[in-house]
Amino acid sequence: MARGSGYVVQEGNANSDGRHGTAEPTGSQHMTVSADTSSADTSTKGVILTDVAAEKAKSLLEQQGEEGLALRVQVQPGGCSGLIYQLYFDDREVDGDAVQDFNGLSVRVDRMSVPYLSGATIDFVDTIEKQGFTIDNPNAGGSCACGDSFH
Repeated sequence: MARGSGYVVQEGNANSDGRHGTAEPTGSQHMTVSADTSSADTSTKGVILTDVAAEKAKSLLEQQGEEGLALRVQVQPGGCSGLIYQLYFDDREVDGDAVQDFNGLSVRVDRMSVPYLSGATIDFVDTIEKQGFTIDNPNAGGSCACGDSFH
């Protein structure tokens, strides 16, 4: 078991560039991220979406009312520790995307993010303390104190 860093990502409205639910601050409403460290098995390849997370994402996707959208999961440069997660609905399939299906939900990961997200588990929690998507990533070596980024 490797020690990884997970993140809680809360839902948000569309950003100025049309993406929904990005963890990257863009000046409009966006997802917020807070640290949640736990252990995970790194032997699994690709991103893993729990049934609960898949159902919640499909529900949010239905609210968008658009056809052809998929959940895109990315890692981008940013934050205090160097990298941030982005989750948003996207209608583009880029050359080199890793595409997976989870109970009818298409999930796309760009080729640059695949090594960072291999074995990462995305879940959805709904408790009195927090509500949102969590990412438990065995590849993350740690996170910054504010919990907005990882390395």
